[in-house]
Amino acid sequence: MRDKKTENYYSKRAPEYEQIYFRDMPDRRKEIADEVDYIKELCAGKNVLDIACGSGYWTERISETASSIVACDISDEMLEIAKNKQYYCPVDFVRANLNQLPFESNSFDIVTLCFWFSHHPKQDYNNLFKNITDPIKPESPVKANCPLWLIDNNPPAEGSVNQTHHIDDHGNNFKKRFLDNKKEFIILKNYFEKDELMNIFSPYFEIKRLVYGKYYWSVMLNPIQ
Repeated sequence: MRDKKTENYYSKRAPEYEQIYFRDMPDRRKEIADEVDYIKELCAGKNVLDIACGSGYWTERISETASSIVACDISDEMLEIAKNKQYYCPVDFVRANLNQLPFESNSFDIVTLCFWFSHHPKQDYNNLFKNITDPIKPESPVKANCPLWLIDNNPPAEGSVNQTHHIDDHGNNFKKRFLDNKKEFIILKNYFEKDELMNIFSPYFEIKRLVYGKYYWSVMLNPIQ
């Protein structure tokens, strides 16, 4: 299930996207820094698939410890920015829709999905979970420690304006977003309480670690065989 409106929004937003990581909010930036430290340790020496890599913020940091990375995104504009960063391990970039990933099954030790889950339609979680777990090696050396890591944001990370435009029949929240030039977009953007996340993931995964902060949440998952 492809969301063209969200795809278009992020393509247009690519040049200004990384502003979100550098706002002058120390407690907000600390939550991100803590997750950077965690995922770098987890990915040390591993072959990583970074799905929806965007501008490469997380790809760049993971590269400091990973053995290799394949980073994919649907947006050419995002990929162009990502390709021009400095990396510390081999990184291959692939333009790909996460609903039709062009990777063989059982190819990667760890899969990361950063700041996409909140944009994915609730009615399509079955397909999403199948698509992002299929590339994981069954014999992955981190299998017991969970080879799937997701991070996303809570409403306070977006500031004081979180205007809902509408909610569809599946319970998906749609909201207004604006670029620096004031151009308006309406995109799918869901937010979750901690208990909601546990209820969503637990039928499919063993939840090894769930961090639910003020600004961000992250989860480490092990697929249930």
